[in-house]
Amino acid sequence: MEIEGDSLDALLVELYGKLNNGANRNVGTRGETLEQLGVILRLAKPRARLSRSEDRGKPFSALGEFLWYLSGSNSLDFIESYVPMYRKEAEPDGTVHGAYGPRLLNMRAGINQFSSVIELLRERSGSRRAVIQIFNAEDIATHHKEVPCTTTLQFFVRNDHLSMAVTMRSNDAYKGLPHDVFCFTMIQEMVARALGVCLGEYIHFVGSMHLYESDLAKAAHYLKEGHQRVVEMPPMPLGDQFPVVPLLVEFEEKLRNGEIVDANVTFDSDYWADIARLLQVFWLSGKPERIDEVMEKISNKHYTVFAENRKGVPERQTLGRV
Repeated sequence: MEIEGDSLDALLVELYGKLNNGANRNVGTRGETLEQLGVILRLAKPRARLSRSEDRGKPFSALGEFLWYLSGSNSLDFIESYVPMYRKEAEPDGTVHGAYGPRLLNMRAGINQFSSVIELLRERSGSRRAVIQIFNAEDIATHHKEVPCTTTLQFFVRNDHLSMAVTMRSNDAYKGLPHDVFCFTMIQEMVARALGVCLGEYIHFVGSMHLYESDLAKAAHYLKEGHQRVVEMPPMPLGDQFPVVPLLVEFEEKLRNGEIVDANVTFDSDYWADIARLLQVFWLSGKPERIDEVMEKISNKHYTVFAENRKGVPERQTLGRV
């Protein structure tokens, strides 16, 4: 199966329909699924990475997972607030064995794989070796609650555009796929900016694409919402964006601790200040007036709908004052 589209919604609409009507039944680790083997998704506009659907628009948990990856952390404490289901995948010591962060930034106790592929493509832009490995042989040689679903990320510079191909052994089409597309296309754009090239196509290969039977009704509800128009996130600022990561991590920690912070003070660009404000909205869930204060300063008004949806959500628990 191969599906092409200009947006995440375009891919999801066609994928859910095909899984519901033509997939095979299989029993997975977490229950019965409708499964299709060997699925390829091609996203022509990687910045259209956020669903415009009320049901599938999940920018806050996706941002939390994205930041977790780039922080290099494997701690349950970091990600649990954004994606509570990770609690089931944590080891007794409070770490998540399958966490991507240490594998991306500290593989084999020292290799920053982002730096490696960027350096390689700067030297030889046409290389086919720009591969980041996430899944390891050790993952199935030893027992763990969860191992990575993603096996590799591969980057290609062609005609001054950076395309990216992600290969996954397994993909939950309902819960996991929207997060994966968001996180990986953000990484794709960051690498493109570091290389000084344009953003190309995003390609998503999946060995087992599946929809859990427990999510069939939710997927059907999403399809009834209708096809959403294509809305892209704005382009990232020019230049290497990886130095902004420590600022985002520090900003998020202050939010988690209940500190009052101003994104304009920390970030020079509207792009990353808006990302920081979305994180603020998440940690201000259930506080409509304070969410409105944050959103008055936001540059990209397309984010407003996501903020509105957080006003009625129960307040987040912080480690300090609110």
